[in-house]
Amino acid sequence: MLDGFGRKIDYLRISVTDRCNFRCQYCMSEKMTFMPKNELLTLEEICLIAERFISHGVKKIRLTGGEPLVRRDMQDVIKRLGRKVETGELDELTLTTNGSLLTEYAEHLAVNNVRRINVSLDILDPDKFAEITRGAKVAEVLAGIKAAKHAGIRVKINMVALRDFNQDALIPMVEYCAEEGHDLTVIETMPMGDVGADRKLEHISAQEFIAPLSNHYSLSPIEHRSAGPARYMAVEPLGLRLGLITPLSHNFCDDCNRLRLTTDGKIFMCLGHNAHVDLRAAVRNEGVGAVDQLLSKALKLKPLRHEFNDQLYGSAEILERHMNVTGG
Repeated sequence: MLDGFGRKIDYLRISVTDRCNFRCQYCMSEKMTFMPKNELLTLEEICLIAERFISHGVKKIRLTGGEPLVRRDMQDVIKRLGRKVETGELDELTLTTNGSLLTEYAEHLAVNNVRRINVSLDILDPDKFAEITRGAKVAEVLAGIKAAKHAGIRVKINMVALRDFNQDALIPMVEYCAEEGHDLTVIETMPMGDVGADRKLEHISAQEFIAPLSNHYSLSPIEHRSAGPARYMAVEPLGLRLGLITPLSHNFCDDCNRLRLTTDGKIFMCLGHNAHVDLRAAVRNEGVGAVDQLLSKALKLKPLRHEFNDQLYGSAEILERHMNVTGG
């Protein structure tokens, strides 16, 4: 699939639920209202839509949320889509998770061809972790990461950069990841949804956030690329691969290769725009064959660039939908 700017689209991110057992302050408000169950895509609808995308050339699928593992039928979703990796129809099935349920799910993920996952972990300090997540326990996440590693799954840690909150936590995180053999990616905050915070105060560029590392270690760019937007560097002598996802400070839209399927069945062509097509309505009213026509429309609607900078600094409205609906 090619969009209107000639970019090859081969990556689909699926938000399987808007629910989460954490309440991270940069992601959602403390008292969230979640979607009624009848508005969510069913297991069968998720898999049928995913299979149509695969038939059109999608080679990588990432399951996200909310927290994807809180969905009761997730084992079935993972099993069905994992078969597509086994048959060669998919190159990769991956998952982004907060890690708290990995002790229960790690073996199931590994058996069903999930070979690597991203775990969101912003700080190792138990008290500050509880603060940013509004009550979660970092020990549960670390135990989950250990279970995934034991199951043979490669783990990448995603650390959201938050000014004056976890800047001093970067070096301990770098050293933890290096010791455990995990990659680390630093992610800039994005202005999505009303979370009750002043985003201008909390935002910090990834380059500013990682600057103190150069006082302790040698940082050098490397050519490694994943299916996502991260740029990578080596941190020596730790042997750590550090990624930077920089939607505000260093635009990466020219290479965008992805579409996003939301919890309620909408395809968003860009995380930073409201343009979308509604697959749920089409599938329920016309059958899964309607996906093909809407896919063509979605590709034409995909914008050249996001508008996060304009949203952050007030020249465009902040998107009303929260990250947990669109998929992190």
